[in-house]
Amino acid sequence: MRAVPKSVFFFAKILIYPILRLFFNSTYLTGRHFDASLAGYVWCIRAVWTRNILRLDRTYPFPVALGSRISNPRKISFHPDNLDNFQSPGIYLQNFSGHITLGHGCYLAPNVGIITANHDPRNPDVHLEAEDVVIGERCWIGMNSVILPGVILGPGTVVGSGSVVTRSFPEGDCIVAGAPARLIRKFESTIGLI
Repeated sequence: MRAVPKSVFFFAKILIYPILRLFFNSTYLTGRHFDASLAGYVWCIRAVWTRNILRLDRTYPFPVALGSRISNPRKISFHPDNLDNFQSPGIYLQNFSGHITLGHGCYLAPNVGIITANHDPRNPDVHLEAEDVVIGERCWIGMNSVILPGVILGPGTVVGSGSVVTRSFPEGDCIVAGAPARLIRKFESTIGLI
């Protein structure tokens, strides 16, 4: 893959960045996808076109791919280096009243759902009280997985594809999989790898 000439980055910073600030919070217009790559600019332009100009879906303070949904963007915490998590199709973050924290270096595969409040099983019109969800640093959530309310995944946790995580694995450095998810394998500590 060819390196991008420095003049292209200069052009993007000087001409495109001020325009993107009209649509997005500048906090999210930094990090590896803007400093060492043009991917962040491409995602922003795509999001402005599909969400702000064509109005195909609601807008967010950071670029989110069409087909992904975040209930409340003010109740999610993530590092700008992890902006790529919102570019996969089908990401669903249901956080109307609960908070979702995504640790630095975590990855969400397509069609991942993170839920902070379930419906009352006796009355589906009512939501139960929300519980925050915390995904630790360097976690990888496999395709079509669902993380349910109150779950805490420690650093270095890998969630197998199609899993339903109903309980916490706060110690991290492990693989969990299944429905409901259970411990498959424990790793040696990965602290300091990032």
